[in-house]
Amino acid sequence: MTTGLLIVQLLNGLQFGVLLFLVAAGLTLVFGVMDFINLAHGVQYMLGAYLAVTFVGLTGSFLFGLVLALAAALLLGLAFEFLVFRHLYERDHLDQVLATFGLILLLNQAVKMIWGAAPLSVPVPELLSGNVRLMDGILYPVYRFALIAAGLGVGALLWFVVEKTRTGMLLRAGASNAPMVSALGVDIRKLFMVVFAFGTMLAGFAGAMAAPILSVEPGMGDTVLILAFVVIVVGGIGSIRGAFVGALIVGLVDTLGRSFMNDLLRLFMGPASARATGAALSSMLIYLVMAAVLFVRPEGLLPAKGRS
Repeated sequence: MTTGLLIVQLLNGLQFGVLLFLVAAGLTLVFGVMDFINLAHGVQYMLGAYLAVTFVGLTGSFLFGLVLALAAALLLGLAFEFLVFRHLYERDHLDQVLATFGLILLLNQAVKMIWGAAPLSVPVPELLSGNVRLMDGILYPVYRFALIAAGLGVGALLWFVVEKTRTGMLLRAGASNAPMVSALGVDIRKLFMVVFAFGTMLAGFAGAMAAPILSVEPGMGDTVLILAFVVIVVGGIGSIRGAFVGALIVGLVDTLGRSFMNDLLRLFMGPASARATGAALSSMLIYLVMAAVLFVRPEGLLPAKGRS
């Protein structure tokens, strides 16, 4: 292990954590405020990536394509909420799981029909296509720094909205006690619609930002969805701060574990055994972290007030 490699992997872990935060922030609000289990949230991440492919290709500009993809993701979120999700709010969690799982299958097939099954990609914008020299022989892509900065900027904006605005006050109150908020005269349906559409747009933003560095293909949201649920369990349901901290922990643990677990195990066993054990253990590491957090703090590290 070298210092340069460690720095690169720390940055990769930070970038992965920021991407997970963008997905998990919307999911934790939907789950926390609405008590709604949306397994289709990962599909919305995938749709954001495909919308970016389409609009960047049509406009020839990553920035304009990103703006159009976000607008389209917001409209899709409103449409899904109106046509599907609002009819499930009063149903039990099993019905929500089954319905949203069905939506995953439907939208994955729709994506294959519209865009095809072959992986697609978005070119890295020319302005962000270079590398930053970290030290001798160590370069890091500018776009990945931009992704980290964008995620941190969105995180700061979310913190301001949730902590300093009236809408944020309603969101925090809804995450703690939604029936009480409704009893105080707040239009809970409208609040649910805003939360759901905003969560969809965040997932779409994550997918659009990931498109230049990942393959855009059907089913790409499934793994991200699982990791996003791990993030909100670790951080605390309904908490934006918890989602941010949980995403950074999951991103760093997953990236560093996959990069250095074999080297660490070689200190205690032979190379062949270290490779076999390291591959298995590194893929389990984030789930072991989740289990440890649940054992120590079942409500998560930074739960929403009223849930601790």
